[in-house]
Amino acid sequence: MHSPPSTAVLLRGISANRAQFGHWLLQVLLVGLTLGMTRTVVPAVAEAEFGVPKNSFLLLSTLVMAFGVVKAIMNFVAGRLSERVGRRRVLLLGWWFALPIPLILGLAPSWAWVVAAIALLGVNQGLTWSMTQTAKLDITQPSERGLTLGLNEFAGYVGVASAGLLTAWMATLWGAREGLMVFGIGVTLAALWLSTLYVQDTLSWARVTPPALSPQDSTNPSPEPPNTWEVFTLMSWRDARLLALCQAGLVEKFVDALVWIVYPIYLLKQGLSLPEASAVIGVYGMVWGVSQLFTGRWSDRLGRHRLNVGGMWLCGTGVAMMVMMNSSGGWMLSAALTGFGMAMLYPNLSAAVADIAPPLWRGSAIGIYRFWRDLGYALGALGLGLSAHFAGQLESAFWFVALSMGVSGAWLAWKGQETHPSLVAPVRETQNPANLATQGQTPKRGTRLPP
Repeated sequence: MHSPPSTAVLLRGISANRAQFGHWLLQVLLVGLTLGMTRTVVPAVAEAEFGVPKNSFLLLSTLVMAFGVVKAIMNFVAGRLSERVGRRRVLLLGWWFALPIPLILGLAPSWAWVVAAIALLGVNQGLTWSMTQTAKLDITQPSERGLTLGLNEFAGYVGVASAGLLTAWMATLWGAREGLMVFGIGVTLAALWLSTLYVQDTLSWARVTPPALSPQDSTNPSPEPPNTWEVFTLMSWRDARLLALCQAGLVEKFVDALVWIVYPIYLLKQGLSLPEASAVIGVYGMVWGVSQLFTGRWSDRLGRHRLNVGGMWLCGTGVAMMVMMNSSGGWMLSAALTGFGMAMLYPNLSAAVADIAPPLWRGSAIGIYRFWRDLGYALGALGLGLSAHFAGQLESAFWFVALSMGVSGAWLAWKGQETHPSLVAPVRETQNPANLATQGQTPKRGTRLPP
């Protein structure tokens, strides 16, 4: 196991920390594989393997609602906990929670057991994925945040897409339960072994103030971070910029909930086989993952705001196109557009939060942003389940999500602003009372923060 170096020799940057950056990148790939194994096979075989009645849209939605609520809470917990016990311990805890998941899926006697397994998956994802983001941000430069988060989400969502394809193939060969169990046990044991032996904690970097901070960060941060409630209120409503980012994160998860619950069933109803449906869904995940190699870096050069707003609207367009097409090629095109829209916004919403929050409580800020973002799984699943249930057709779920993305993107365009350190004028930032939030200070309770 690697020990953190002395604080006297802590260096920031991807190049300076390439070995640990690579280990944490491998961890998020494994996190993505753990999530991806449940996303195509489980909804597709819910009726045959787990006794879910046909067209029970709300019952299917319980899968993603359980995941979203639990993961949202664990994101919040992980951010605060990691600032006390370290990033690596939280990562390890998340992997221990993953151990029972493949066994439960392989042996589950009813749908309730599947929902319980997915709730455990929410614990795992909230603890592990949050730490892969936070740890990399600890050891990299402010000018590399977009690239850092782009690489992180690239690895994670390539894992999600790959696992969907692999488990569909294994389910065809061996059976759904057997394929999920073998795949899940292998991934979890590999993750525990690698994180125990090779991953180094990065909290030391966060506790050492860098010699020169960006205009968004403080040159004189408070010696003590704000408490949990103060950070939560700043993120959730007291700062209009952070509120705009949090609501956009929440609504964009409607898309992922739709892909998880509705896409497999919709494509199978259109006459595709399970591997063919997995290929369409895999296009969404693969384009999303691979494109983040570029979109994260673009935001370091062009800024976050335009990419975030454009990504919201492109995602909504791709979702609407899915029900307008009637061929595999058309469905793949709409999936690719949706995936590219997600690549534009996904790493860069997080990067914008990281721009605003100082290192002293960045873990908490990212955890709270991820709390609201992943609560979108639950709210989105409920909304699309209700829309499909009352309309009696799956297509209404697509229109619900497309409209939500359009409205949320408009809110972000109105209340959000550019946050990239090199593109924000220092004078404007230091004179704005709202930036007490970025300086590790806390405005008096009851104070309204201007955008």
